[in-house]
Amino acid sequence: MELALVAIIAFIAGLVQGLSGFGSALVAMPLLLQFLPARQATPFCILMGLVITAMLSLGLRHHLDWKKIGPIFAGCIPGIGLGTYFLKTLDNEAIKRSLGIVLIAYSLYNLLFHLRQRRLSPVWGVVAGFLTGAIGAAFSAGGPPTIIYASINQWDKDEIKATLSGFFLLTGILIAFAHAAAGITTKKVLVMFCVGLVPVIFGTYLGSRVYKTLSHKSYLRLIYSLLFVMGLLLEFR
Repeated sequence: MELALVAIIAFIAGLVQGLSGFGSALVAMPLLLQFLPARQATPFCILMGLVITAMLSLGLRHHLDWKKIGPIFAGCIPGIGLGTYFLKTLDNEAIKRSLGIVLIAYSLYNLLFHLRQRRLSPVWGVVAGFLTGAIGAAFSAGGPPTIIYASINQWDKDEIKATLSGFFLLTGILIAFAHAAAGITTKKVLVMFCVGLVPVIFGTYLGSRVYKTLSHKSYLRLIYSLLFVMGLLLEFR
């Protein structure tokens, strides 16, 4: 039953990120944490994210600009070390509550505010990368700082999605190595990865196809509303 749930959640994670370009871990983690400890759910989400971002980056390879990704990636490296330390030392309840705060803050930001796009200094990219690395390594939900940075910048839709996909692919590789070196990626995590591999590939493919037929703005508002509810459940359960 547990592996069946893992496969279903992997499919949902791929579907969500295939549709929106981000958000697989933000959806998958609250579901996984209902029956798995954070030290298993987090490395599993990271491995699933590698598959998803590799597929999306391949499709957006002509829009990848490493000058945009560079500052974010530079800030992310020290953040990953800090986040991995937190994952090994914090208890599961603290990680759940932290994830709830991230989900509530991120969804409210997108539901209530719409900031005018502007050309941001690369320094803000370094800050966003550091926060993404720390949060991502700790509980596989580090996307919001970088997503906010990319969405505020004066980039078109393809540039934003390509930057996010390329960056999350690079950081996912680093975090996966950090988890392996710290002994967090166990045999059970690898078994779950094998079970979820086909569902996540199919979900990502299907999400990318269905996305073309939907209103992007309306769908994202639905996702943000669901994330807000999940954040409340984690925070006040």
